[in-house]
Amino acid sequence: MSISDLAYLPEDASHDAAIQIINEEAFGPGRFARAAERIREQGPYEQALSYVCASGGEIIASVRMTPILAGPVPAYLLGPLAVRPSHKNLGIGRELVRIAVAAAEQAGAKAVILIGDPPYYGPLGFSVIRPGALQMPGPVDPRRVLAACLNGAEAPALEGEIRHRQRG
Repeated sequence: MSISDLAYLPEDASHDAAIQIINEEAFGPGRFARAAERIREQGPYEQALSYVCASGGEIIASVRMTPILAGPVPAYLLGPLAVRPSHKNLGIGRELVRIAVAAAEQAGAKAVILIGDPPYYGPLGFSVIRPGALQMPGPVDPRRVLAACLNGAEAPALEGEIRHRQRG
């Protein structure tokens, strides 16, 4: 497989079964206990800003975006981001993040927030938020709460509860 064989596509309903399998492989059953999952349970993700990567017609990776409020700021929660084990370390996840963040910026979002590893997401424009500034509906390591500020927003504006926009 070569990188040129990869196709990055907007997610559609036909991808659901493959995405479920990829997320199970990547995170196992413990994924449902995570704080970010508490937010995802509050309402639907934004399919128009969610993407997959295909190789030879097979879905091998995905990223989803959930519309949230970070305090008063309209933003998106990035994740889950998952790549099949057979295709890891090829830059597929990073490219999906770049595509999703660009789409969120074009949609007018002020930030994209995630829970993740700063060394992985830092080069993609994410920074650690001031510890305690954002509250998740469950325990989370504050050193892993990251944000990419967009459309003129600044990190100090990101303060308060993170919740699904439908829950508002």
